Amino acid sequence: MGFSGISIWQLLIVLVIVLLLFGTKRLRNLGSDLGAAFKGFKKAVSEEESKTPETEKLAASGEEKVIEGEATREKEQSKS
Repeated sequence: MGFSGISIWQLLIVLVIVLLLFGTKRLRNLGSDLGAAFKGFKKAVSEEESKTPETEKLAASGEEKVIEGEATREKEQSKS
């Protein structure tokens, strides 16, 4: 007996049917897209955990960082 009542032969038959339906190229693309999604999720989680207390204090007090694009727009407007 295999995984919770599913034998190896049943699993192989299902895998062959999936391969015939979708093809190798689609499955490869699906695998790479899924891997990229997991990497992005792990990166976002690790960035959230690595926030310093100082940045959390700034965020809590309502202060925001000036985005470079906005800063250059402000400089251009002041020149005009």
